[in-house]
Amino acid sequence: MAVNTEAYKEIITALDAKKVTLVAVSKTKPIEDIQALYDLGQRDFGENYVQELADKEAVLPKDIRWHFIGHLQSNKVKFIAPFVHLIHGVDSLSLLKEINKQGSKINRVIDCLLQVHVAKEETKFGFDERELKELRELHELKNVKITGLMGMASFSDDKSLVRSEFTYLKSLFDSNAHLPISSESTAQTEVLNSPFSILSMGMSGDYTLAMEEGSTMVRIGSLIFGERNLNLKIE
Repeated sequence: MAVNTEAYKEIITALDAKKVTLVAVSKTKPIEDIQALYDLGQRDFGENYVQELADKEAVLPKDIRWHFIGHLQSNKVKFIAPFVHLIHGVDSLSLLKEINKQGSKINRVIDCLLQVHVAKEETKFGFDERELKELRELHELKNVKITGLMGMASFSDDKSLVRSEFTYLKSLFDSNAHLPISSESTAQTEVLNSPFSILSMGMSGDYTLAMEEGSTMVRIGSLIFGERNLNLKIE
């Protein structure tokens, strides 16, 4: 299926009215489809696989803002560190430290979202409320900027459950909006210790609920690109 132009225009119009950023989830989608959406004005694209992201970044326009939205392995951070716009799923302290390490090697501050586990499924990754509070003393991280939180609601038809999870994530976003993760230098502190600005929650099936509960960024793929190819194996 090619890009659903009409669906994209309807979605982007609704999101723009609420000042919500669309990340078009382009994982497993061909270069041609991404270029077509780019030609319509889309600049934020989300990928789940490191190798696929690196391959696409190499051939697509350089003003695309690439978001890594999958489960990121520490040993693969180095491959996207030079260009990634935002890493959504930082779900452990060790991963955060590795991103900082790779950023320091290339003298780059890398924007990150802390992934919070709010869904009922045990398969979801992320910090819990207690672990978020324990991150407050990480002053040595000079090459990451925590710009907000990301979370995924339960895969459920129960809208009240999904809404409650989004509400909870928004409350954590508000209460942790000034996590002091910064270096000791004044200049760097001004860069890294700014308030949260991004709450990434909501996908194709639940983004309208997410927006109602305060999301500032949604990740939508199938509504725009169609269902992904589940038979395509990508590392």
